[in-house]
Amino acid sequence: MNVVSMKELEAQERRGIVLAGSNDARLRAFIHYLRGTAVPKQYVNFIGTRSMIEHTFDRAERLVRRECLFAVVTRQHLDYPEVERQLMLRPDGTVLVQPEDRDTGLGILLALAHIHKNRPAAAVAVFPADHFVREEELFMTQVAMAFYIVENNPAQVALLGVEPDSGETDYGYIVADGELESSAAPAARSVRLLVEKSDGALAHEFIGSAALWNTMTMVFRTDTAIDLVHRFSPELYGAFQEIHRALGTRSEKVTIESVYRRMRPCSFAHEVLQKCALASPHVRVVPVSGVFWSDWGSEPRVIESLKTNGYFDRLKITADKRAQLG
Repeated sequence: MNVVSMKELEAQERRGIVLAGSNDARLRAFIHYLRGTAVPKQYVNFIGTRSMIEHTFDRAERLVRRECLFAVVTRQHLDYPEVERQLMLRPDGTVLVQPEDRDTGLGILLALAHIHKNRPAAAVAVFPADHFVREEELFMTQVAMAFYIVENNPAQVALLGVEPDSGETDYGYIVADGELESSAAPAARSVRLLVEKSDGALAHEFIGSAALWNTMTMVFRTDTAIDLVHRFSPELYGAFQEIHRALGTRSEKVTIESVYRRMRPCSFAHEVLQKCALASPHVRVVPVSGVFWSDWGSEPRVIESLKTNGYFDRLKITADKRAQLG
């Protein structure tokens, strides 16, 4: 399945969400060592000419028009000139600033509130901004497959799962079985269970059972996602309703501030998708093979990824620093 042309994009209802609101501190010391600043990792240019979020924008825009791609960031990120520089050229109204980081649950719902106002039936792809993907074209053909599944069956949610090559305990796992009952997408499988984290023994057991790493790259229809939130997370749904009603009114800012102050952090996968997978056959996974993918959540994982792919020597640091890391 090929990535679509600009003309085809213009005729579609597709929207995208780039999740860049994380304040994950696990790489803070490493980034400070590399750059002398504590800028969040998604805005860091480790190698080449683009930061992680810029790579993510470029990937997403192969399938979603630029003006239809929303970025969810956190207010304190804007304290860094580098972050402002990377976001200032994004189309008006597409950078959504949340008051605090409340994990992926509220970040996704904030973006969906904006999308639902104008395109409640839009198919939406979600892209985390801190993942490293080497074979971008191949990866995006799998996202195109996920779009195709959802656009042909709006009740479904399609996740991308990567075939694991190690018993990684810090990744979420997708346990799937069966085949999608459609010749149009024979590779997609029904999800039986989603697991957020696991110990070493369980991770190896998952690999033995052909479980996949959860990339948290997913596609769903806007109204379907909101229905699932309503069904499985009344607290999140109540927050969505408040924000949705307030958008475009004088109370928008104060309402969003209030919602974020009182809400607990929660993962969209844990709070909504996992419950949906247990209760219904509507969550599918598209297995991704032939792609090197890594969630850059720790210093060893970043360094290992760079070495594996021959990029370590391009790391933008002095030779002495590189020797210390290597």
